[in-house]
Amino acid sequence: MNEITRDVVVIGAGAAGLTAANTLRKAGLSVAVLEARDRVGGRLWTDEIDGAMLEIGGQWVSPDQDALIDTVAELGLETFSRYREGDSVYVGPDGVAHRFTGEMFPVSAETERVIAEITERLDAMVAEIDPDRPWAHEKAAEWDRVSWDAWLRAQTDDDEAVRNLAFATGSAMLTKPTHTFSLLQSLLMAASAGSYSHLVDADFILDKRVVGGLQQVPILLAERLGEDVLLNQPVRTLEWGETAVTAIADTTTVRARFAIIALAPNLYSRISYVPPLPRLQHQMHQHLSMGFVIKVHAVYETPFWRAKGLSGTAFSPYELSHEAYDNTNHGDSRGTLVGFVSDQTADDLFRLSAEERKERILESLSHYYGPEAKDPVVYYESDWGSEEWTRGAYAASFDLGGLARYGVDLRTPVGPIHFACSDLAGAGYQHVDGAIRMGREAAAHIIEEARA
Repeated sequence: MNEITRDVVVIGAGAAGLTAANTLRKAGLSVAVLEARDRVGGRLWTDEIDGAMLEIGGQWVSPDQDALIDTVAELGLETFSRYREGDSVYVGPDGVAHRFTGEMFPVSAETERVIAEITERLDAMVAEIDPDRPWAHEKAAEWDRVSWDAWLRAQTDDDEAVRNLAFATGSAMLTKPTHTFSLLQSLLMAASAGSYSHLVDADFILDKRVVGGLQQVPILLAERLGEDVLLNQPVRTLEWGETAVTAIADTTTVRARFAIIALAPNLYSRISYVPPLPRLQHQMHQHLSMGFVIKVHAVYETPFWRAKGLSGTAFSPYELSHEAYDNTNHGDSRGTLVGFVSDQTADDLFRLSAEERKERILESLSHYYGPEAKDPVVYYESDWGSEEWTRGAYAASFDLGGLARYGVDLRTPVGPIHFACSDLAGAGYQHVDGAIRMGREAAAHIIEEARA
């Protein structure tokens, strides 16, 4: 067993953990980062599959994500804009593909009016929410008791309007059925992006990508730490007292003054704590769970949809793949589409054979782009639900009532143990931007304590 001593042990080499470790190192504190996987990056993973570079995990940069934008620039990485020239496609309840431009789906005038009216109402509610303290709103408890679906259906009996409004935070972001999480959780999701309107604007949320892949952010951050990043080291036990911690991994033990657990909350219980964490954490962490989405990558000899005047942007709350985009790599002559299949729909698809699942997903994409979509040269499904050290996607969120009940305690340190990940963020919640913010915040608290 390799035993080392550091000021801080960081558990998890994703964007949050590596940002924290670099921030601590700059402040003169020594660090060791223990990572369970054989790679860094966590939910960021850029890989080559059958000769195609695919963003298996997170990939987009939006203009409000200052922490990520600054980090990308500081690391010397370049970005490029997502292709969006031409018409978008919407498939309505009639199953017909309708081309459109602009932000509003091509729905009836009445449905459009209802969507616009409720969006305005949501924007006003979101404006009152502090994404770092959503539980502090005077109506937080009330809004946390009603499901997102129930609240929307109380506003209107227009089912198409409800489905289109619901999926921005449901299928698209929290990746859970809309009856399983609260209005407050949905408002937090929107507040984390600045407004509900931002959240439903694909051109805002899915603005740019990093040339060569977003996993370069954690890779370059890890390079700066050198041998202080140890892979294949899942932490099995964390012993702690008021002034010290000992992290015991498979072949390495780190003794330190502080620990940062930079994992998604659904993984906290993978570690045995000696003594156990307080009852508050035991209860709280059981009310947080991962959503689930299949990210589908389909690579074609050419981006054939562009020749049809299509941007590649497609939506439908009625389709197996509820949204899809042109995901062609920078400077690549081939064309790539990325589609998403969410929550219970994704569960159901995994009951099928791989071949039947592929056939059904490509059939769904063909409803947007035409029959050519059925014949990719490379096809791959990102299945984070089967990942041992993730167990879902994109992030963890509270069940009904959990955010108002426990949110205030989510980031609170336990003795020398601090917590950091995108799942705990306000601004940038669920995104790499939030991970970087949380890494910086946890490091700042430790630096302050170390100097006291």
